[in-house]
Amino acid sequence: MFVSKFEKITSRENHRLARARKIRDGKNDEHIFIEGKRLAAEALRSPVEIVECFVAGDFSGDALVETVVSRGASIATVSSKLFDTIAQTESPQGIVLIAMRPTASNKFAFSKSRIPITLYLNEINNPSNLGAVLRTAEAAGVANILISPGSADPFSPKALRASMGSAFRLNIATEISTEHAIALARENKLITIGADANASVSYADVDWSSPRMLMIGSEAHGLSEQHKKSLDELVSISMANEVESLNLAVSVGVILFEARRQNANGR
Repeated sequence: MFVSKFEKITSRENHRLARARKIRDGKNDEHIFIEGKRLAAEALRSPVEIVECFVAGDFSGDALVETVVSRGASIATVSSKLFDTIAQTESPQGIVLIAMRPTASNKFAFSKSRIPITLYLNEINNPSNLGAVLRTAEAAGVANILISPGSADPFSPKALRASMGSAFRLNIATEISTEHAIALARENKLITIGADANASVSYADVDWSSPRMLMIGSEAHGLSEQHKKSLDELVSISMANEVESLNLAVSVGVILFEARRQNANGR
């Protein structure tokens, strides 16, 4: 089997395993932790720089490992018991990649999105919700994502799994304050528009062919009153009276896919 070709680690205290655990736990700002066959495959199809790979001795995925080799990353094998010490999932699939943390382009290419929308996410602190929003945004055709301070890390293991690899392909800038996001919108001539349950204008009545920055707040609190006053427009999604709110990713999807529909049909 392929595993005989690579370094074998036999101690839990090995420095490479210790570093992998730190990366997994968010204690390393330069690298990200990628676990599982599906997510590893998505990472290997993306421009993400893979620097290290760990595989369990019984791992059955030679093609994935060969791709890792072709990308120039170092590979080490461990027993299933040792692999469990670095894995985060309850049912590990026997492969972990360590990669360099992607960084946003110095200057956002606002024209790259398939729809003229840049998405700003404010204080989305649940990593699974954040990952689901990223997956939805990519599916709708958004390329650029701005994320506020106080939000979850889009490259944490939980967020990566929820995004199903979308985080590897999107241009994501983190630690962007609402004030900075609005300034970027003004600089790039984007209309700022926020989602607000109490807005009188429906999302379906907006012309989404004009370049916009869509600003979304957390499920719990939404956008602050101060920030809403700074925006050009506010829109709502009408719901049946018995329903209090929508899941965050669903709300984002409803709006973005209306924007996609309008741009595809030329409104």
